[in-house]
Amino acid sequence: MMSKHIQASPEAGKRFYQAFHNKGKVVMLNLLKFKEVADYTNLEQLRPSSPVSGEEAYQRYMDSTLPELEKAGSKIIYYGKAGSFLIGPDTETWDAVLLVEHQSVLKFMEFAQNEDYLKNAGHRTAALEDSRLLPGNEIMNNT
Repeated sequence: MMSKHIQASPEAGKRFYQAFHNKGKVVMLNLLKFKEVADYTNLEQLRPSSPVSGEEAYQRYMDSTLPELEKAGSKIIYYGKAGSFLIGPDTETWDAVLLVEHQSVLKFMEFAQNEDYLKNAGHRTAALEDSRLLPGNEIMNNT
Protein backbone atom coordinates (compact mmCIF):
# COMPACT_ATOMS: atom_id res chain seq x y z
CA MET A 1 0.00 0.00 0.00
CA MET A 2 1.27 3.47 -0.89
CA SER A 3 1.92 5.85 1.97
CA LYS A 4 -0.52 8.70 2.47
CA HIS A 5 0.55 12.33 2.54
CA ILE A 6 -1.54 14.89 4.40
CA GLN A 7 0.98 17.17 6.20
CA ALA A 8 4.42 18.44 5.17
CA SER A 9 7.41 17.12 7.10
CA PRO A 10 9.78 19.62 8.74
CA GLU A 11 12.48 18.53 6.26
CA ALA A 12 10.19 19.19 3.28
CA GLY A 13 9.31 22.60 4.73
CA LYS A 14 12.99 23.48 5.02
CA ARG A 15 13.68 22.35 1.42
CA PHE A 16 10.68 24.39 0.22
CA TYR A 17 11.92 27.52 1.99
CA GLN A 18 15.49 27.11 0.71
CA ALA A 19 14.38 26.47 -2.88
CA PHE A 20 11.74 29.19 -3.19
CA HIS A 21 12.53 32.09 -0.84
CA ASN A 22 13.43 35.28 -2.71
CA LYS A 23 11.93 33.84 -5.93
CA GLY A 24 8.74 35.92 -5.92
CA LYS A 25 5.31 34.39 -6.36
CA VAL A 26 4.81 30.71 -5.58
CA VAL A 27 2.00 28.60 -7.05
CA MET A 28 0.93 25.52 -5.10
CA LEU A 29 -0.46 22.57 -7.04
CA ASN A 30 -2.70 20.54 -4.74
CA LEU A 31 -3.89 17.05 -5.73
CA LEU A 32 -6.68 15.94 -3.40
CA LYS A 33 -8.26 12.57 -2.63
CA PHE A 34 -11.26 12.80 -0.33
CA LYS A 35 -12.38 10.30 2.29
CA GLU A 36 -15.81 8.82 1.68
CA VAL A 37 -16.84 10.06 5.16
CA ALA A 38 -14.82 12.80 6.85
CA ASP A 39 -12.96 11.65 9.97
CA TYR A 40 -13.13 14.18 12.80
CA THR A 41 -11.27 12.00 15.32
CA ASN A 42 -9.44 14.38 17.73
CA LEU A 43 -11.17 17.33 16.03
CA GLU A 44 -14.31 17.44 18.17
CA GLN A 45 -14.45 21.26 18.16
CA LEU A 46 -14.96 21.17 14.36
CA ARG A 47 -17.14 18.05 14.10
CA PRO A 48 -20.44 18.72 12.27
CA SER A 49 -23.68 17.62 13.95
CA SER A 50 -24.08 14.79 11.42
CA PRO A 51 -21.52 12.92 9.28
CA VAL A 52 -20.33 14.64 6.11
CA SER A 53 -18.36 13.42 3.12
CA GLY A 54 -14.69 14.23 2.76
CA GLU A 55 -15.60 16.54 -0.12
CA GLU A 56 -18.10 18.41 2.09
CA ALA A 57 -15.52 18.72 4.88
CA TYR A 58 -13.01 20.10 2.38
CA GLN A 59 -15.60 22.66 1.26
CA ARG A 60 -15.91 23.76 4.91
CA TYR A 61 -12.11 24.10 4.93
CA MET A 62 -12.21 26.17 1.72
CA ASP A 63 -15.02 28.40 3.04
CA SER A 64 -13.05 29.25 6.19
CA THR A 65 -9.68 29.48 4.39
CA LEU A 66 -10.63 31.81 1.54
CA PRO A 67 -10.85 34.98 3.69
CA GLU A 68 -7.46 34.16 5.25
CA LEU A 69 -5.92 33.58 1.81
CA GLU A 70 -7.24 36.93 0.63
CA LYS A 71 -5.87 38.71 3.72
CA ALA A 72 -2.45 37.21 2.90
CA GLY A 73 -2.63 38.51 -0.69
CA SER A 74 -3.02 34.98 -2.08
CA LYS A 75 -5.61 33.78 -4.56
CA ILE A 76 -7.16 30.60 -5.87
CA ILE A 77 -6.33 30.25 -9.54
CA TYR A 78 -8.32 27.05 -10.08
CA TYR A 79 -10.33 24.54 -8.04
CA GLY A 80 -12.10 21.72 -9.81
CA LYS A 81 -12.73 18.03 -10.17
CA ALA A 82 -9.89 15.87 -11.42
CA GLY A 83 -10.07 13.19 -14.09
CA SER A 84 -7.74 10.31 -14.90
CA PHE A 85 -4.18 11.18 -15.86
CA LEU A 86 -3.57 11.76 -19.54
CA ILE A 87 0.12 11.16 -18.79
CA GLY A 88 0.74 9.37 -15.52
CA PRO A 89 0.01 6.15 -13.69
CA ASP A 90 -3.42 4.56 -14.25
CA THR A 91 -3.39 3.39 -10.63
CA GLU A 92 -3.13 6.91 -9.19
CA THR A 93 -6.40 8.85 -9.06
CA TRP A 94 -7.34 12.20 -7.53
CA ASP A 95 -10.72 13.75 -6.81
CA ALA A 96 -9.79 17.42 -7.18
CA VAL A 97 -7.07 19.83 -8.26
CA LEU A 98 -6.42 23.16 -6.55
CA LEU A 99 -3.97 25.86 -7.69
CA VAL A 100 -3.20 28.64 -5.22
CA GLU A 101 -0.93 31.60 -5.91
CA HIS A 102 0.96 33.12 -2.98
CA GLN A 103 2.87 36.41 -3.20
CA SER A 104 6.01 34.83 -1.71
CA VAL A 105 7.25 31.98 0.45
CA LEU A 106 7.17 34.28 3.48
CA LYS A 107 3.55 35.27 2.78
CA PHE A 108 2.64 31.58 2.42
CA MET A 109 4.37 30.73 5.70
CA GLU A 110 2.63 33.63 7.49
CA PHE A 111 -0.72 32.38 6.13
CA ALA A 112 0.00 28.75 7.12
CA GLN A 113 0.86 29.80 10.70
CA ASN A 114 -2.02 32.29 11.08
CA GLU A 115 -4.20 31.48 14.10
CA ASP A 116 -7.45 32.24 12.24
CA TYR A 117 -6.43 29.80 9.48
CA LEU A 118 -5.24 27.11 11.90
CA LYS A 119 -8.44 27.00 13.95
CA ASN A 120 -10.32 25.59 10.91
CA ALA A 121 -7.49 23.68 9.19
CA GLY A 122 -8.72 20.47 10.85
CA HIS A 123 -11.48 20.30 8.23
CA ARG A 124 -8.72 19.60 5.69
CA THR A 125 -7.29 16.80 7.85
CA ALA A 126 -10.77 15.30 8.35
CA ALA A 127 -11.51 15.51 4.62
CA LEU A 128 -8.44 14.05 2.97
CA GLU A 129 -7.54 10.45 2.34
CA ASP A 130 -4.35 11.55 0.54
CA SER A 131 -2.87 14.66 -1.05
CA ARG A 132 0.10 16.11 -2.87
CA LEU A 133 1.35 19.69 -2.60
CA LEU A 134 3.84 20.77 -5.24
CA PRO A 135 5.20 24.33 -5.16
CA GLY A 136 6.44 26.05 -8.28
CA ASN A 137 7.46 29.47 -9.49
CA GLU A 138 7.14 31.02 -12.90
CA ILE A 139 9.79 30.39 -15.51
CA MET A 140 8.21 32.44 -18.28
CA ASN A 141 5.63 35.20 -18.05
CA ASN A 142 3.33 35.31 -21.08
CA THR A 143 1.67 38.62 -20.21
